[in-house]
Amino acid sequence: MNAIFEHDFIYTAGIYSVVVMAIIVFLAVFEVVTRYSAWEEIKKGNTAVAMATGGKIFGVANVFRHSIQANDTVLMMLAWGAYGFVLLLFVYFIFEFLTPKFKVDEELKRGNRAVGLISFILAAALSYVIGASIRH
Repeated sequence: MNAIFEHDFIYTAGIYSVVVMAIIVFLAVFEVVTRYSAWEEIKKGNTAVAMATGGKIFGVANVFRHSIQANDTVLMMLAWGAYGFVLLLFVYFIFEFLTPKFKVDEELKRGNRAVGLISFILAAALSYVIGASIRH
């Protein structure tokens, strides 16, 4: 099996597939945590939810990017990716905690693009911090 992964194209396709599946799983977890259906809101054209969801996708992918570069095995890459996801999930709860004047989920569902933008930026920015801390 290791001989197969020595081919760059196969290695890339394999890593890509694993990360796409991980992003799908992580988005499903986010779907459970939020008080709205992201995909229903996006279908309605809710830009705020699209930005927040895009930030989550970008954040998770960015953590995996750093994890792929820092690790030699798929298992370690997944472990760091999952750990980064947990930290990004924690960011979601911190954002909610730091905004006692309003509920983030309610504002996103109402289409508040300012909240969507901040949500995107928090996920993206902190994914760089998480990624920078990943070690081999």
